[in-house]
Amino acid sequence: MPNISPAILAAYNCPDPLEKARLAAQANNDLKKGHYDHAAPIDIGLRPGRPEKPKLLAPRFVPRRRISKSKTGRIALLHAIAHIELNAIDLSLDIAVRYAKYGLPFAFVKDWLSVASDEARHFTLLQQRLEKLGSFYGALPAHDGLWEAAVKTASDLAGRLAIAPLVLEARGLDVTPQLIDKMREVEDGASAEILEIIMHDEIGHVGLGKRWFDYVCGCERRDPISSWQNLVRYYFNGALKPPFNIPARTAARFSSAFYGPLAAEQAREEWAKKERAGEKPAREEHKRKAQG
Repeated sequence: MPNISPAILAAYNCPDPLEKARLAAQANNDLKKGHYDHAAPIDIGLRPGRPEKPKLLAPRFVPRRRISKSKTGRIALLHAIAHIELNAIDLSLDIAVRYAKYGLPFAFVKDWLSVASDEARHFTLLQQRLEKLGSFYGALPAHDGLWEAAVKTASDLAGRLAIAPLVLEARGLDVTPQLIDKMREVEDGASAEILEIIMHDEIGHVGLGKRWFDYVCGCERRDPISSWQNLVRYYFNGALKPPFNIPARTAARFSSAFYGPLAAEQAREEWAKKERAGEKPAREEHKRKAQG
């Protein structure tokens, strides 16, 4: 039976976002119909096809988004999420075939192509919502931080699984509920409903990432918890940011035994760094002010 890798590569290389989304969904539908039975190794490169816009800036130069009844802030937020979802399509397509040489079960390809199809649906919904608000994907600048993580882990399957679903997507579980509440506060139920769909699906995506991370650790006889923590230290430049949505992470079978100790370690390191720099940590400053 046919090899699915060329269909995945076609979606990955497509520069038009909506066509990319359509191709990803079509490949998944064809796979579910039994049109493919394997994914052969293929040269997927390091950069997916992308449109000329949005202009990509360093994260610090991308304007902050504030949700209000004014459309401007909501458009900016939805545009930023649409950019995340477009990256998520490509990350899922990428992981489905980049590591084919590892001899993984075909279920690995099926799972990540299913994720790519979900992300394609999310992007399409967000694009449609932006259009109803009088905008479109590409109207605002964005940053390339998500794809930098893909490049760093291109030769390390365990590293990719540790970072993409179990740091980046897991972070979405922490912040999305507040975004949903804020959208409802400003009476934007349509946007809130899209975010609820994304939230529901992302729990499953984090769960898939965790299951395959455990599988790879089992094959390599590595302890999952310490391996995840070491990979995050190595590949992820930022810090794990509490508060964590523990119920959602638990629903994804992602235990706080993984991220809790590392987050505490990073907080201690940040505290010590500030002390070495001569800064008064916030807690000490509050204590001084309270004592008058």
